[in-house]
Amino acid sequence: MSAAREFRAFILRGNVVDLAIAVVIGAAFGAVVASLVADIVTPLIAAIFGKPSFDSLHFTINHSTFLYGHFLNAVFTFLVVAAVLFFFVVKPLNMLLARRKTELPVDPSTRDCPYCLSSVPLAATRCAFCTSELSAGSQPARV
Repeated sequence: MSAAREFRAFILRGNVVDLAIAVVIGAAFGAVVASLVADIVTPLIAAIFGKPSFDSLHFTINHSTFLYGHFLNAVFTFLVVAAVLFFFVVKPLNMLLARRKTELPVDPSTRDCPYCLSSVPLAATRCAFCTSELSAGSQPARV
């Protein structure tokens, strides 16, 4: 198989194409979230608490200026983006998925042996591992 055919097979493999699509959609979604934070959430915070910008904060040591305000802005922006994603994407999506959940609760078909803690069928009267007699709700004898 030639290198060109191998490369073509690699590129057309499902996981590579899925990853490429995920990156493109992620970038587009990132732009939407950044716009939501910059155009709606940040002005809302500024209206409530004042201008949320720390760019002018700095200190100087031996003629070296440390612009820690820019770092604080980046941390603040990260926290706001994370909060917006959590409250406007993750929480609603989790609620939607919980409503759409159609699985029935699974009835257990086994129980733990109270003596050796091995899994035994519910109908078993004796543990296959430690040979202890089992009854409904049996508990180990205290010695």
